[in-house]
Amino acid sequence: MQAKREHWKSRVGFIWAAVGSAIGLGSIWRFPYVVGENGGATFVLLYLVCLLLVGFPVLISEILIGRKAQLNPSGAFREIGKSKSWQKIGKMTVLTGFLVSSFYCVIAGWTLGYLLQALFGKLTDFQTASEVSNHFQAFSASPLLGLFSVIGFLALSTFVLYIGVQKGIEAINKIMIPLLFFLLIFLAVKGFMMPGGERGVTFLFKPEWSEITPTAVLLALGQAFFALSLGQGTMVTYGSYLGKKENVPGTCFPIAIFGICISLLAGVAIFTIVFSAGLAPTSGVSLMFQTLPIVFSQIPGGYFLSVLFFLLLVIAALTSQISAMEPLISYFIDSRKWKRQRAVVTTALSVFLLAVPCTLSFGPLKGFTLFGMNFFDLLLFLCLNILIPLGGLGAVILVGWWWGFRSAFPHLREGAEKLFRDFPVLKWYFQISIRYIAPIIIVIVMLDVLGVF
Repeated sequence: MQAKREHWKSRVGFIWAAVGSAIGLGSIWRFPYVVGENGGATFVLLYLVCLLLVGFPVLISEILIGRKAQLNPSGAFREIGKSKSWQKIGKMTVLTGFLVSSFYCVIAGWTLGYLLQALFGKLTDFQTASEVSNHFQAFSASPLLGLFSVIGFLALSTFVLYIGVQKGIEAINKIMIPLLFFLLIFLAVKGFMMPGGERGVTFLFKPEWSEITPTAVLLALGQAFFALSLGQGTMVTYGSYLGKKENVPGTCFPIAIFGICISLLAGVAIFTIVFSAGLAPTSGVSLMFQTLPIVFSQIPGGYFLSVLFFLLLVIAALTSQISAMEPLISYFIDSRKWKRQRAVVTTALSVFLLAVPCTLSFGPLKGFTLFGMNFFDLLLFLCLNILIPLGGLGAVILVGWWWGFRSAFPHLREGAEKLFRDFPVLKWYFQISIRYIAPIIIVIVMLDVLGVF
């Protein structure tokens, strides 16, 4: 079984794939709108702290688990935990990735729908912010357009996954992620040069300490997990495609740095445009779709930029979508002994079935609520605030306590001997953060979600 397992063609290919997972819509779609709803720069600071104390240690733990076991999350957790209880935790992360991919492809479908509109010149004729807002509301509320967009996007995802790890996942990321990065730089500079754009930068980088709330801390932790694709089986699965001699810390560091840079660039690009256009930074999940068409309607070459941006945004969404679906595919291959093609098709059909009520939550099912939330929001809340932190908590407890950091460290050091020799403090950082800081913060935040505080 392990001899037939697919692997990355190169370490660089893995980094781009993991970066592609990390900097998809989590960085470009979700980061700006949660920043806008939670005090701007204050939330950014909380997010960076959560990345350092929790996100990065969990990332290291998950990739280390996958690389050591060379199995899907279910098999990897059982292999290292030596019990069916740990296997159940691994299965939970696979389920989480499946749930994430189901609501994620709705937002990703919107990006595909907007790409098609951009191609037909429908995103460069807006005069006011209200026109853009009304356009998006009509588009997202249409069950026909919503389902068509989801089907189209899932078809693209299925095609990439069907091809395989090297020719599909790795090849797509190595080409498109650098292009997305450079385009975001251009949009950020362009937004800053627009009248009033500097207020967007101030909003993003000047903290207001009164804005620090338990809710903001919870969302910052959730964003740190979501932006790095943690707690959903992705990084365990991607780690399982690594060779056992790869430098895990040296590989994870650029993943985190790129994730931060893309998030901040997306924030600058969108908030400079938001303030320049006189829009509210608290527009929620639709923030990106209500801001970019404004600037595309105002600048020379807007048609070309709108097409290029939404094309690359679709690719960014695609890299994250395939990473969320891959754990279930890997599970079918390892545990059920299915061929990759059968596993991919079964996963895609399952994702679509759950994506249907998510899509209709913005239209016909908008009034249907559970616990005060529509189906899409409920799934989003369940994954970001409960399942994903639980998956991350399981990873650090497994590595830090059950496996034991003393036993895990030689595997972490393997391939990174020079790094730990030159920076011995890293061993203590990983030991303290994996064993103590990350688990404690995750538990405190989750207890707050349950109303304990």
